[in-house]
Amino acid sequence: MGFVTGMLAGLARRQIDPSRLLAATGIDIADTASRIPIERYAALYNRLNRELDDEGFGLFAQPMRVGSFEFLCRGCLSAPTLAEALGRASRFLHIVLPDLAVSVRRSHGRAELVIAETRPLAPHPPPNLPHVPRDADPLGHKGGGVNDPGRVFAFEWLLRLLHGLSCWLAGRGIALDSVIFPYRKPAHFADYALIFTEDSRFAPTVPGGVGTLVASFNANLLDLPIRRDEAALDTFLEGAPGKITTLYRRDREMVIRVRDLLRAALPETLSLDDIAARLYLSPRTIHRRLEEEGSSFRGIKDALRRDMALARLTKTDDPITKVAADLGYADSSAFYRAFVEWTGMAPLHYRRKWADKPPGTN
Repeated sequence: MGFVTGMLAGLARRQIDPSRLLAATGIDIADTASRIPIERYAALYNRLNRELDDEGFGLFAQPMRVGSFEFLCRGCLSAPTLAEALGRASRFLHIVLPDLAVSVRRSHGRAELVIAETRPLAPHPPPNLPHVPRDADPLGHKGGGVNDPGRVFAFEWLLRLLHGLSCWLAGRGIALDSVIFPYRKPAHFADYALIFTEDSRFAPTVPGGVGTLVASFNANLLDLPIRRDEAALDTFLEGAPGKITTLYRRDREMVIRVRDLLRAALPETLSLDDIAARLYLSPRTIHRRLEEEGSSFRGIKDALRRDMALARLTKTDDPITKVAADLGYADSSAFYRAFVEWTGMAPLHYRRKWADKPPGTN
């Protein structure tokens, strides 16, 4: 609920009743201890962005207009490495989100993603409206003036956005070793181990001052190549940017482990029993863990083959028979049927469609 409270903070600052938005997404905030299904949270995220025409939730001095996230993705897509992609993201965000400065530092085998306030993220009520106290929250509760929920959410949101985008661009989960957040420990801090890292620390900013978030990870990860293309981006943008809240969370660890094993084994196709043996777990345990993470063994295998097939057909001139064989299909006809099910067209037609498109178009 703490993340919902933060997301709605911009509405509270503008004295906008969130009831209609909450009802439309099936979220009941009467019970502050309740858990919100992540799909409904993502739906609220996107609906709020559209209503305000602001992907920054009304939390900043200027709106981050709808479409900003899409162009952030497109700007990063052609980068050769994750380091360059994050550099481009930093420059783009400087234009659309001047209240927060993003940078990346690398030293002695460690990398740090830095998000710094360029000015205090205090509430910005519209003209002629009374000032909203710093301890007000969208649920109408009065806290102890410890943390402004909007400021807390601003850091949570941007770190999550950049981390999720980085994982997607690299095609793998990227572990954050530690994060220092520039505020006091929030009431929902227990969820930070799930969403960010178990080593989440809190260093309150001096009242009226500016704070800096520092997320640390292995510097070698900055050298990862960008593995996504325009075809994959179109799929990724469906339901974005709210969709990114469902990706690359630490509670999806089993999904990532199974996907990595399947990919490494290609063109050999592994069964669930094979995966279980390599992870020293029972097939039933893996099935249960995947179900808890909202996935399945068949779903992971199909998604992996689909993503790799789309990338190969748009980025290489490899014969379709070779693509099918490399993805573990015993014969081309099985690959053909699967590809038509994924895209609605034959592999050759799909390749020609993308070959005929001018660069940078959809």
